[in-house]
Amino acid sequence: MESLPVGQAATATGWSPRMLRYLERAGLVVPARTDSGYRQYGLLELNQLRSLRELRACFGVELSDLAFAARLRLEPGLRDAVHTWLSGRESALEWEQRKHERLLAA
Repeated sequence: MESLPVGQAATATGWSPRMLRYLERAGLVVPARTDSGYRQYGLLELNQLRSLRELRACFGVELSDLAFAARLRLEPGLRDAVHTWLSGRESALEWEQRKHERLLAA
């Protein structure tokens, strides 16, 4: 299968071209680019777009949720901070200590 430009990919998957551009900016579905900069959606990206629609329908997941989840995978510091916050392990003293360390470093 050859790759499709953004308009044809939108038609094939049921997303709008504008939404495909948004998904790319959010880092969720990133198509290849031609030498002249045009987006080209291959089989992988088309399947990602189809499965993204199913994922949202089955679990009620918002695109912003998925963008944040993708960001957690790429930013270990953020991932650790969120994990610590969710687990509630950090005491008030540890939080104050980290706050003062950040203030001193600034």
